[in-house]
Amino acid sequence: MKTVLITGCSSGYGLETARHFLAQGWKVVATMRTPREDLLPANEHLRVLALDVTRPDSIANALDAAGPIDVLVNNAGVGLLGAFEATPMSTVRDIFETNTFGVLAMCQAFIPQFRGRRAGTIVNVTSNVALAPFPLVAAYTASKAAIEGFTASLALELDGFNVRVKLVEPGYGPTTGFATNGQQRMQGLIPEAYEPFAHSVFAGFTNPEAVTKETDVAETVLKAASDTSSQLHFPAGADAIALAKSA
Repeated sequence: MKTVLITGCSSGYGLETARHFLAQGWKVVATMRTPREDLLPANEHLRVLALDVTRPDSIANALDAAGPIDVLVNNAGVGLLGAFEATPMSTVRDIFETNTFGVLAMCQAFIPQFRGRRAGTIVNVTSNVALAPFPLVAAYTASKAAIEGFTASLALELDGFNVRVKLVEPGYGPTTGFATNGQQRMQGLIPEAYEPFAHSVFAGFTNPEAVTKETDVAETVLKAASDTSSQLHFPAGADAIALAKSA
């Protein structure tokens, strides 16, 4: 029985991914900034740990508490929607702390055990913004695109140690908390000059041709975690798959 550690399990893709791995017979270490046992079904193979990927001490504590793992899923992330011109650099840095530096820090913390065993898999969850450009998410896109480049390089770096590194790229998930979770952060990021354009963009969100469900991402993460080939990219959701094919 293999063990997976998943970050950002309090909601959305992370929560559903933890549920799916449990259902498939894995041992799951579900992490979140504020642990809540009630979010997941009671299971002898489940542990819920506190983890804030922006804090080195929190990462170290989770590393010790988790023990040996077979798969690391870096899912924790925060959203940002707004005109880049109006986005304070402090907010941009905040996004990068979680979406970019948090992923790098988690990888750096867990790689030694994978390299030492010459076995293990890292799955980094990014976004379909890395597959095609979208408006009003420039800073968010930058934080995710950085992980795309990082992961591709890391995969080559760790191949000689039999450690696999994968990318899962979800599409637009209207049922996740992308907008609500970052609502306070996004206040004032659509100046008057951008309002007509923003309205047209938001109108496109109301009736998308295809979307990504939480289950799409959970299933794709498991597929990536189990993959033994050299495949790097795993788009998740009908919209992301369509974008990947057209890229």
